[in-house]
Amino acid sequence: MSYRVIVDSCGELTDEMKQSGMFVSAALTMQVGEYHIIDDETFDQADFLKKVAECPESPKSSCPSPEQYLAKYNCDADHIYVVTLSAELSGSYNSAQLGRNLYFEEYGEKDIYVFNSCSASIGETLIALKIQECEEAGMDFQTVIDTVEAYIEGQHTYFVLENLDTLRKNGRLTGIKALVAGALNIKPVMGSTPEGTICQKAQARGMKKALVKMADYVEQETENAREKVLAISHCNCEQRAKDFEKILLEKMEVKKSIIVDTAGISSMYANDGGIIVAI
Repeated sequence: MSYRVIVDSCGELTDEMKQSGMFVSAALTMQVGEYHIIDDETFDQADFLKKVAECPESPKSSCPSPEQYLAKYNCDADHIYVVTLSAELSGSYNSAQLGRNLYFEEYGEKDIYVFNSCSASIGETLIALKIQECEEAGMDFQTVIDTVEAYIEGQHTYFVLENLDTLRKNGRLTGIKALVAGALNIKPVMGSTPEGTICQKAQARGMKKALVKMADYVEQETENAREKVLAISHCNCEQRAKDFEKILLEKMEVKKSIIVDTAGISSMYANDGGIIVAI
């Protein structure tokens, strides 16, 4: 059976994923001052970050429309899976579900399933790769769904950013009381909750110490690490990502480790120097 995996553009697609033909991206859009930017193959990260730095207003994002999802469902694939960023952080999940309903109304029933990642960025990437693994193993549609939903329940996402201004201004930090003082160079270690919201795990003075604390949390909270893929995404700080990978792999053994550069909307939140981890 043929399949397609649609990932909203908050999730990173590796070069290998793009070349496979099995994965496609559903573009979010971003508003930076007077600039309207589409998060697709035309996205220029350096120019985008420059515009964000120069704009006095907080950038805003919009999820893919139901019509965009509908158009991507209209293909020859027998099984279609969608991976969206957390429904607690974006309307992308609901939009994909509405697109699914529109497809059924217009074209009839088809095997389409929308996964709420309860994560973002590289967490979505790992879920998309898990779908591929299940399909290539010959699982039927429902078994793929059940297996991947169980995988999502066991997945953890963590991040350390240079600052939380964009997340705070866009309301993504609801319920977090301890917003730290940038003047003191305090860096929070953030993580995802099972519901897909953001929580603060810890904080440290300086990025290096914060990354060590994040590594500690990854080690402590990961079960059966040898069976799991570790994924790290970074925004313009490849060496920092490699250094973090080294710290973590000295603590634990994993099945595989990958590092990717953030793209599009993930750059908006990670800002220069941010590290995002999923396992």
